[in-house]
Amino acid sequence: MAELAYALCAITAAVCACLLMRAYVNSGFRLLLWGGLCFVGLTLNNVLLVIDKILLPVTVDLSVWRMLVSLVAVFVLLAGLILDGDA
Repeated sequence: MAELAYALCAITAAVCACLLMRAYVNSGFRLLLWGGLCFVGLTLNNVLLVIDKILLPVTVDLSVWRMLVSLVAVFVLLAGLILDGDA
């Protein structure tokens, strides 16, 4: 059951990333770009979670890489909020 939840989280994050990027292309509003890039990173994080928990053996641990990817994704959103906060 946990595997299904991991996969659904990855799919949901990918759909959010696609919707945000499509909205950015249509409107040109830069905060949509930063949010979309953040969700691209969160999608990658969830894909790594699926790979880590489902596909790889128990002896392999990708938790450090997953946390690094999520940190970068959130940092991208934070940087976008700071850079475009005045606009």
